[in-house]
Amino acid sequence: MRGVSENFDADVIVAGLGPAGARAAAAAAKEGKRVIALERKRRAGMPVQCAEFIPTMVSQELGELDAVTRQRINAMETFIEGETCERTENFPGRMISREAFDRRLVEDAIHAGSDCRFGVKIAAIAEDGAVHLSDGQTLKAPVLIGGDGPRSCVGAAIGAVNTDMVETRQLTVPLLRAHDATDIFLSEQLPGGYAWLFPRGDVANLGAGVIPCARTVLKDYLNELHEDLVAQGRVGAEVLSYTGGAIPVGGRLFSYAMLGDTAVLLCGDACGLANPVTGGGIASAVISGGLAGEAAVGWLDGDEDSLDDFESELAAIFDPALNRAVRRRCELLGALGSGEATAADFRRGWIAYEEYWNDETTLVRGNAA
Repeated sequence: MRGVSENFDADVIVAGLGPAGARAAAAAAKEGKRVIALERKRRAGMPVQCAEFIPTMVSQELGELDAVTRQRINAMETFIEGETCERTENFPGRMISREAFDRRLVEDAIHAGSDCRFGVKIAAIAEDGAVHLSDGQTLKAPVLIGGDGPRSCVGAAIGAVNTDMVETRQLTVPLLRAHDATDIFLSEQLPGGYAWLFPRGDVANLGAGVIPCARTVLKDYLNELHEDLVAQGRVGAEVLSYTGGAIPVGGRLFSYAMLGDTAVLLCGDACGLANPVTGGGIASAVISGGLAGEAAVGWLDGDEDSLDDFESELAAIFDPALNRAVRRRCELLGALGSGEATAADFRRGWIAYEEYWNDETTLVRGNAA
């Protein structure tokens, strides 16, 4: 059995207390492991850097979520270049309070026995896996889990770095008409991304994302979309808050490595598990975080296959969807780069359309609708 030693500060150190890190901490602590979890933010989930939509499958993982739910979602409505929307039924999910959601997961981790520390910054990770903090402390454990987001310092320490990103900007505005769908706006003005209106009770999250080299268009595009929606009487003119952030869109990274005798595992955005087309990543963070915690327990208990099993499990669960999304995203970026993108290209590149899921579909330039 590894880790039961006075030479270590804990059995498991978790970097990040978002959904991935909190789930990893809870899973390991529930099995009696000594867990220290570190979060640079001072409060769970704050500031919010998220569109706050979760698919139904998350509640299947976590159980009752009514306390953090702000409204239910039934459908998706997609607009291509501002044309009349196409409504796709059976896209169920919830709009949540991300702050309340993250706080709930951290409370679960604490209840399981994790030592969760906020306002703690990691300054460096040594070649032997020791974690050096900005306050001068050094922590060491036989397992280090990186659930610390798209620009993970844990991932960087093992050479697993998200290189493809989308930059986002989001406003929260008053919602003047009740709405039960997530609205998606696809446009050649938003290369590598899209814009969204996600209703959340009496407010809505209005945002957009693009490849980094096009980030200068975000502010103007979002302001114009906001003005259009105000003119339609759907949202209010007041901007209640701003946020933004980066989303990894390059697909999954290899999930583990050794630093000296320290087993290092990645989960959530740190492992590139956000969907490259939709940007959605909460469900994959919850699932992969739990699996990382279980793998850590197996490793500590002497299961030499636990790290390989973790990698295989992530590949089986996430790779089919992520690989398809990477392909579709690349296809659409290619069409946009050629200057010949059509509505058919956008339909093939977005999950609401049958063409996205049909591998037999081939676009022919000049004949595409």
